[in-house]
Amino acid sequence: MTRSLTMLLAAMTLPAGAQGIPFSQHGIVSQRVGLTTITIEANRPVARGRTLFGDLIPWGSIWHPGADSATTFTTDRSIAVEGQTLPAGRYSVWTIPTESRWTVIFSRQANVYHTPYPGEAHDILRVTVAPTPGSHMETMAFYFPVVQRDRAVLMLHWGTVAVPIALAVDNGDN
Repeated sequence: MTRSLTMLLAAMTLPAGAQGIPFSQHGIVSQRVGLTTITIEANRPVARGRTLFGDLIPWGSIWHPGADSATTFTTDRSIAVEGQTLPAGRYSVWTIPTESRWTVIFSRQANVYHTPYPGEAHDILRVTVAPTPGSHMETMAFYFPVVQRDRAVLMLHWGTVAVPIALAVDNGDN
């Protein structure tokens, strides 16, 4: 048997992660809100039966919502996040989860790995939001469950925890 055929047969019997297929798949979600385009890129971790928040991700510690390269948030126009201004640009996203409140951090350091956190000196914005219970989401997701003409809700959802983040845009007609 040739070496390449032996390797192929061996790979066919290995689980997906061992074959070089990552457990965390790359995802992109983009949403137009009025005249503004908002895009989130993340490598999406999978729960795989683990207890996530308060165990895998300790309460009160900085956590990057994703895997591998840092999750990025891009807006082509200045927007309001939870009522606070975020200039147009590309940012990495970090969080500090607790049972009752999450701090969501936007860092100027966009092209970084998911550890270590770049540090407060690079933060451009921090907002606090309340998590809500959600149905089980096996693979972490960002999505927009509410989109209106000048506002939207960006949801970060993994396991049974959903974190709604209010976004507002200026369409120039206010």
